[in-house]
Amino acid sequence: MPTAEQSLSGVTVLVANPSPDVYGSDLQMLESLSAVVGAGGRAVVAMPHDGPLAAMIRERGAEVEIVDFPVVRRANQSVRAFAELAWSAASATARLTTYLRRTRPDVLYVNTVTLPWWLAAARLSRTPSVCHVHEAENTDSMVVRRLLVTPLRLADALLVISRAALSALTDVDEGLRARANLVYNGVPEPDEDPRPATRGARLRTIVVGRLSPRKAPHVALEAVAELRREGHDVSVELAGSVYPGYEWYEAELRERAGQPDLEGAVELPGYCKPIWPHLTAADVVLAPSLREPFGNAVVEAQLSLRPVVASRALGHLESITDGETGLLVEPDDAPAMAAALRRLVEDEALATRLAEQARRHALDHFSPARYQREVVAVLARLVARSKRR
Repeated sequence: MPTAEQSLSGVTVLVANPSPDVYGSDLQMLESLSAVVGAGGRAVVAMPHDGPLAAMIRERGAEVEIVDFPVVRRANQSVRAFAELAWSAASATARLTTYLRRTRPDVLYVNTVTLPWWLAAARLSRTPSVCHVHEAENTDSMVVRRLLVTPLRLADALLVISRAALSALTDVDEGLRARANLVYNGVPEPDEDPRPATRGARLRTIVVGRLSPRKAPHVALEAVAELRREGHDVSVELAGSVYPGYEWYEAELRERAGQPDLEGAVELPGYCKPIWPHLTAADVVLAPSLREPFGNAVVEAQLSLRPVVASRALGHLESITDGETGLLVEPDDAPAMAAALRRLVEDEALATRLAEQARRHALDHFSPARYQREVVAVLARLVARSKRR
């Protein structure tokens, strides 16, 4: 039972989520819903259209409403694109302000920085708001970064998933530090106690995540290809679907997978749910992202008792200590990833030690129970502050 300070009894939390897809930030939102409902609150999720996430929301005891609003996409993240969004943003803000005044939630929870009109509508309707910052962009131009970050001034509080994400925010606007709360993701364990990998003649690797240049599964393909050219029997599974607009990238991956050094050694099964059987079938997990604010897939691998080779990409540095809970390599460096994978091929004792230490660390630092307590504490403080006002 929640303590008095952690109770959300009688509180309605409206969650604005950008899509009905089911990936890292969406899964984390589900844990937030469990936090709200578990603390006695009512949770309602507003999405622009229906999809697979809706059933999972209802399973957590929350409600779903379909509400029309735009979303800033990667393709929109340029000065020109932001200018073109101006009219739809103004229109969306007016509609959402009316919606909030009609539904009167106690707190608005915006599940990404890509929905600034929700924060503007919250301010206009005098609704306390929190934005969950899953992004840690530091490669865009400073102008684009300011356009993304400045609306966060409208939020009463921020949930930030990693120190890397916090740094990306405060590099643009140091004033956001005062309202930021560092809350690492909470990642559920597998349904069954994991067992150590049992290697066969072929070393099985897996990459979990969207098929996009940013997630860089092409780096994993090249690393596996290098080991295969050396005579090692290694395969790789790319467990994830393509992000809309990047179908060309999936086509490139499939073409590369059909070349002689990888032929018959690559699987592309699409989105995999549950992911646990796929992780259990693997011997090593590869996480080659070029930019990763946190990386739930790494923690899922650790909880599955699988050793991880990951890029030194932002949040990976907070879930992996090199040589203790995984192996880290430079981003976009296939030979370095191949070298790290080769170490695990040749040293099974190292692979076992890394997997065991990583699982203990993940259980200690990234549990859903800890995450839910911290989320409820932030929401309860917002509600209490609003009542005092």
